[in-house]
Amino acid sequence: MTYFNRLKIDFEPSILTFNKLTELFGLIPIEKDDTDFNEDIPSTWTYEVVELENDPYYDFINNFLDILEPKYDELEAFSIKREDISFWHFYEYEQQCNLEFDPKRLKRLGDNEITLCISCWDKN
Repeated sequence: MTYFNRLKIDFEPSILTFNKLTELFGLIPIEKDDTDFNEDIPSTWTYEVVELENDPYYDFINNFLDILEPKYDELEAFSIKREDISFWHFYEYEQQCNLEFDPKRLKRLGDNEITLCISCWDKN
């Protein structure tokens, strides 16, 4: 099984905003995704953590919130609102797909007004 966890921030197309977000977080975003670029001008900044089957659990909700929470004022200065931010969990499974999120993580996510998106597909 493989998990792809993404922190995605949408904004008005701008190379400057994309570069400022990279500098603000000190993280390297994923390579260009053609669905998120308009004529080579980025409109989305995406950070991805990939978990392979034998990797230790990566608490993407809490880790991504730890990245974001101290930066909300700076994000607002870039005209980015919390509704522009989403967490994505892509999950490759065999036979059966089960996901479980505890109430504390979901409450923290809700308190931060962040959207959680989940996409699952059968590996076979």
